[in-house]
Amino acid sequence: MEKAWWKESVVYQIYPRSFCDSNGDGIGDLKGITNKLEHIKELGANVIWLSPVYESPNDDNGYDISNYRGIMKEFGTIEDFDRMLEKAHSLGLKIMMDLVVNHTSDEHPWFVESRKSKDNPYRDYYIWRDGKEGKEPNNWGSCFSGSAWNYDESTDQYYLHLFSKKQPDLNWDNPKVRREVFDMMNWWCEKGIDGFRMDVISMISKVPGLPDGPVGASGYGSFGPYSVNGPHVHEYLQEMNREVLSRYDLITVGECSGVTVDEAKKYASSSGKELNMVFQFEHMDLDSGESFKWNHNKIKLTELKKIMSKWQTELEGKAWNSLYWCNHDQPRMLSRMGNDSDEYREISAKMLATCLHMMQGTPYVYQGEELGMTNYPFTSLSEFRDIESINAYKELTEKGIIEPDAMFDYISYKGRDNARTPIQWDDSKNGGFTTGTPWIPVNPNYVKVNAKEQYTREDSVFNYYKKLISLRKQNPIIVYGTYKLLLPDSEELYVYTRTLDDRKILVICNYAEKEVAFELPEEFSGEERTIWIGNYKREKADKKMVLKPYECMVIG
Repeated sequence: MEKAWWKESVVYQIYPRSFCDSNGDGIGDLKGITNKLEHIKELGANVIWLSPVYESPNDDNGYDISNYRGIMKEFGTIEDFDRMLEKAHSLGLKIMMDLVVNHTSDEHPWFVESRKSKDNPYRDYYIWRDGKEGKEPNNWGSCFSGSAWNYDESTDQYYLHLFSKKQPDLNWDNPKVRREVFDMMNWWCEKGIDGFRMDVISMISKVPGLPDGPVGASGYGSFGPYSVNGPHVHEYLQEMNREVLSRYDLITVGECSGVTVDEAKKYASSSGKELNMVFQFEHMDLDSGESFKWNHNKIKLTELKKIMSKWQTELEGKAWNSLYWCNHDQPRMLSRMGNDSDEYREISAKMLATCLHMMQGTPYVYQGEELGMTNYPFTSLSEFRDIESINAYKELTEKGIIEPDAMFDYISYKGRDNARTPIQWDDSKNGGFTTGTPWIPVNPNYVKVNAKEQYTREDSVFNYYKKLISLRKQNPIIVYGTYKLLLPDSEELYVYTRTLDDRKILVICNYAEKEVAFELPEEFSGEERTIWIGNYKREKADKKMVLKPYECMVIG
């Protein structure tokens, strides 16, 4: 397999608003990030994925951009960005920017011009349509509830917004739009950034005619069949690659909801014509239900193994995986997939990390994951900040689809705000995140779950992550080895091997809150075999073992 630095990297995602506040206004900022870069260096990650820091009215926490070459005032200035970039590079850390180009803010100058008149030069930068019989142009619903169309009285037309009505979709079929985007990307690359994470990039090409979609529980039609992996998406990404990406030594990952293995082979082909890798969502959608993700469902281990193994084996040698359990759009993995009780919080955090980091692909660590942070204990709707959760609660309760108490439980469990509560740096007020009033409440468990406490304790989650990442750097088998699943039918154990040349390692993870018997495969039961890492104190791996609750180990 062809080697590459981005295959051997570990990426750390920063959600700037919640990382570190340097000026006491309750909002994380670029100076705060600069002050805490040593934390990431110490962890061992070497690429930072920076969620959007561009100018934005903040309708969707920065994913609605009004100026691609400016910095949001709450975060600082472009000079603050330059200083952060310089310090990151001095520490050997690379910066991957979040590229949001499926849509802009409705306050972006392009859209301000576009809505002025039908013959404005910027009109065709966005997707405008006449209504049908006094209604929207089609039946599509937006990701954030309600119709995907917004009526604009001044020109008597509707514009498309697959997300918030303040996030109008760009018209990628217009070559001028593509030119503007590529020029902006080159500007950032010349500034010295090291890559792009591309927000909902699989949605940039829409099927001509924009047909009605199949109607779901919300009463709106799904845009998925006509906007995800659309007719020109690969053509446009190949153009982006020619005009921008191939000119620099970058790391690139596309957020591709609705992506299949076959599509991923096109997006992230080893031929290198489009992107390095994609984010797929199959494993994240395993606990979805009739009302999208709003439920209390648990992910079934056999189904998780089936999905993860499919991506591991079918991309082997053809494309590259990105490995993640959580990010700014998912609840905390510990509360969703592990056990966030006092007894098992750290044990299960280490198990989940081991299971993921030993696979083939580039691992992503979301801020606070390395500390074993958990979901927030919401008690009122006023504590929520996320437009998705707030809109879903309003729509589904008002329509009588879900009872208010149940819906509150669902958004508390699955809502994106769980991942967006501030990083817990120490046990001082607000977890050391800010001296002011935080923009979103800090999880009250910061008094016991915080970085300062974990730095010095050898068996902490933080130090376990350090060891996991160090093992990956020292052992090419973890990066490049082939993957094989064992015990596919077990609902308790996730066991797999990695093989490179004549070397083989065994990864054993107990997902159950109980003891589970396990017998080592013959080839791993020799005296020369050692435990590389594990979350319980176990001197050696016996032929027949009883694994403790959430126990994991890697045998090499």
